[in-house]
Amino acid sequence: MRADAKKNRDHLLAVAGTVLTEQGVDASLRDIARKAGVGLATLLRHFPTREALLEALLHTSFDELTTRAGELETAGSPEDALVSWLRDCVAWTTEYRGVTVLMAAAIEDTESALHASCVTLRAAGTRLLARAQAAGTARTDIDGTDLFALIAALAWLGDQPSLASRADHLFDVVASAILTK
Repeated sequence: MRADAKKNRDHLLAVAGTVLTEQGVDASLRDIARKAGVGLATLLRHFPTREALLEALLHTSFDELTTRAGELETAGSPEDALVSWLRDCVAWTTEYRGVTVLMAAAIEDTESALHASCVTLRAAGTRLLARAQAAGTARTDIDGTDLFALIAALAWLGDQPSLASRADHLFDVVASAILTK
């Protein structure tokens, strides 16, 4: 990619990140383009669909959360690693309102631009859960799909103005329900 094209793409991603943080994942592509100082056609040339834009924007975060899970697999107690990663995931998912709906749909849709990243992220969490289960510190009647759903539910709480103040408390309730010790 030419240097100027990369600069333009990076600028579009930076603006999109800001807009999506403020407005959620359903923000208008036209609004993103306008705030970036380009036409919608320019945005669509770089990112032909909303999903392509989101994948480009979220890919780095998915990779970071997956890497973090890998680091936690060998560090500390299995239950602390699992809870730490859960907290990181919930914090990240609340950054972009509505992203959990897209992630849940992308897991099921193999054609989705977000599919591979979401599947990899869920697998990373599943490994942390399995490690805690093997150590006898996490319930054995849940799996990675359940864990992913719990992250989505906890992120949803943070998106609700009337419940946001309870989000940390409810995270602790859910985490203690997952753990057996």
